[in-house]
Amino acid sequence: MILAVTGGKGGVGKSTIAYNLAAELDALERADSGNSLTNTNAGSVVVDGDLGMADLPSSHGPDLHDVLADRADPHEAVRGDGPVTLVPCGRTLAGARSADLQGLTDVFAALERTYRWVIVDSPAGMHADVGLPLAAADAAVLVTTPEDAALADALRVRALARELDAGLCRVALNRAGPNPATEAVADRFGAPAVEIPESEPLATAQTHGQPIRETAPEAPAHDSLEALADAVYSCSSV
Repeated sequence: MILAVTGGKGGVGKSTIAYNLAAELDALERADSGNSLTNTNAGSVVVDGDLGMADLPSSHGPDLHDVLADRADPHEAVRGDGPVTLVPCGRTLAGARSADLQGLTDVFAALERTYRWVIVDSPAGMHADVGLPLAAADAAVLVTTPEDAALADALRVRALARELDAGLCRVALNRAGPNPATEAVADRFGAPAVEIPESEPLATAQTHGQPIRETAPEAPAHDSLEALADAVYSCSSV
């Protein structure tokens, strides 16, 4: 399943949600398969699809820029030695310019043959590189914060997702304060909303390239991310 984690505005926490969602889906897979992810088409990989402003942990070796410039195979860019399996993206302007956006769909398809969940950390805004993950995705998680500007931008991406037939699985209402208006957000977006509270442990874990389930599993934000993963799991037709 290809899942686009998207949002209309930068800084709402898309990368954090995508990274932690991969960890939570892996945990669900392990629970279902007896603590093993060795089967074909099992486990998750998160792809840093923001070609101009990569935000997931980086590493040495081929990255998504290289794959989209035909310098590497998609699986050569996979990094499986960390807490979350990922395909990092390069951080240079030259790399972004050399990347052929039209190759993204083939990259996702190649990864989907190996991994059950291909989670794409999509760029913010309404540019072409936002629409391509949505067009390729089986479903989407839309990330927003409660601020009016973030909600307005997210609604624009919601409209784009409808045009591209990308089913909206859940809205992640990130950095939700006390008494978040999840029902109003769900009505506005036409999909159930999951609130994720403001969380210093979550921010700290992301800064150190760790999912919160590894560093602070007792934190309320972890409970919310588990709930989001359960919801995404139920959206899958697999």
